[in-house]
Amino acid sequence: MRAEDCVLWGFAALFILIPLASFLVYGFFFVVDNSVVYRPTLANFAEILSNDSYRTTFFKTLRMALEVSAINLVLGYATAYFIWLRPPAWRNFLVIALAVPLLMSYIIKIYAMRGVLGTNGLLNSVLLALGIVDEPVSALLFNLTAVRITLSVVLLPFMVLPIYISLERIPNSVLNAAADLGAGELQTFARVILPLSLPGGIVGAMFTFVLASGDFLAPELVGGIEGFTYGRLIFSQFGLAFNWPLGAALSILLMIVALAVIYMARRLGNPRWQR
Repeated sequence: MRAEDCVLWGFAALFILIPLASFLVYGFFFVVDNSVVYRPTLANFAEILSNDSYRTTFFKTLRMALEVSAINLVLGYATAYFIWLRPPAWRNFLVIALAVPLLMSYIIKIYAMRGVLGTNGLLNSVLLALGIVDEPVSALLFNLTAVRITLSVVLLPFMVLPIYISLERIPNSVLNAAADLGAGELQTFARVILPLSLPGGIVGAMFTFVLASGDFLAPELVGGIEGFTYGRLIFSQFGLAFNWPLGAALSILLMIVALAVIYMARRLGNPRWQR
């Protein structure tokens, strides 16, 4: 192994692997009278598996993250495909415009969505102006629907960019060959463009699912009581309950799911495996 690789692995172990491992070890301890007892036990995991509230919140959050991924896959592919069809100069401008929100503070974006979804917000104003509703809709905020909408908007760039990169990698010679063989636009899209850009969609769905399932800030600010998610449950254990071992145990289960999703995305995005 080269010296540069040794240094890289050393930094990774020192600043990533060791802190992560030490954090996960907390999941095997327990708390008595607000003090951590450093004695290995599986009590936290037994409590999680036996508690109906924990299980319900866990699966509800995974379902919500899956729904956000599905929504963003449709919207993200349409957006990426639209950008890809523009002239090169417009492509660069649109990609930069899409990436700019990633440089903004996450909290600012969440508060902006509160302004959009609020009773006097932009969405209600549009609905009233179009005559779709007679009075502001209060059900747009402080529930799980608000969390879905907020995460779909905030995480959309993580879906669009991988798909756009996949589209950009499609050689023009392949598209020209499809046209020479008599394929129409729909046939070219269904048999050439869509299969070749599918890995980008898989990567985008992976990013969206993992980020949505572990997010606690958006549910905290726009979810209310009805929008309680697994991320908020973990956050409450570290903050209000001051039960770090239980919070670490809850985090371990979510990390296992995230690693499983990443592994599946890697396998599905590998053409050799698809054969």
